[in-house]
Amino acid sequence: MIGDLPIGAPVAFEAANGWGWLVQLLEDSGFEPHLVHPLRCKAIASARLKNDRVDAATLAQLLRADLLPEAWIAPLDVRQQRTLLRHRCQLVRLRTLLEGLDLPDSSRRVVEDLLVLMDALKEPIDAVDRQLLAQARGDPRITALTRLPGVGTLTALVIVAEVGDITRFPSARKLTAWAGLTPTVRGSDLTVRHGHISKQGSDWLRWILWEAAQTAKRSPEFAVACQRLAHRRGK
Repeated sequence: MIGDLPIGAPVAFEAANGWGWLVQLLEDSGFEPHLVHPLRCKAIASARLKNDRVDAATLAQLLRADLLPEAWIAPLDVRQQRTLLRHRCQLVRLRTLLEGLDLPDSSRRVVEDLLVLMDALKEPIDAVDRQLLAQARGDPRITALTRLPGVGTLTALVIVAEVGDITRFPSARKLTAWAGLTPTVRGSDLTVRHGHISKQGSDWLRWILWEAAQTAKRSPEFAVACQRLAHRRGK
C-alpha cells in the first residue's frame, strides 16, 4: 500500500521498539517520516474501537490537520551510537547479573561453568569500549560532562546519545521533564500532590543517571545535600 503513495508524502507511525529501521526505510524511499509521541496521542488511546486500521486512519487525520503530537526523530548517527552503547551496557549487565545470583551449590556450579564460557564476552566488550572511546575524543560535550562527579567517559557517551540535540530543550526543566525525572502532579482547586517521577522518556538515560548519582552522592560537593534529601524523601 505504501508503494502507491507519491514520493515526498508524509507518513505517521507510532513509536515502538526498533522504529529506527522504519525511519530509514521511509527516508530511503523518499517519504517524510513523522514519529508519534505514544503518551500524547489521546485520540488513539481513548478510542472505543481499536485496531491497526482504525489507529492508522486516526493518525492520518491528525497528520492532515497538523495536530499530530510528534516525538523527535534522532539522526542516523545518534541512533547508531545509542545502539552501540546499549549493546555494551547489556553485555555488562548480563555478566553482572549471573555473578550476583544467590543459588544452591549445584546451580552455582552450572552458572560458574557458564561464566567461564562467558569470559569470551570480555573481548567484544573491550572492542566496543575502544570504538566508543575513540568517538569521545575531542567531543566538547563529553569533556564538559566528565567534569561532573560520577560521570566517566562511557557515562557521558550514553547521556549524549540518549539526549541527542540539546538545543531541543529551552531549559533544564524541560530536559528533566522529557527524561521522566520530574514528579507527577495531581491537583484540585485546593490541594496539589507530588508523586513519584513520571518515568517517561528514555529508560537508558534514567538508568545511567542513577548509576552516576550513586558515585556523585559520596563527593563533598553533593554529600550533604544528598543526606538532607534522603532524610526528607527516603533513599
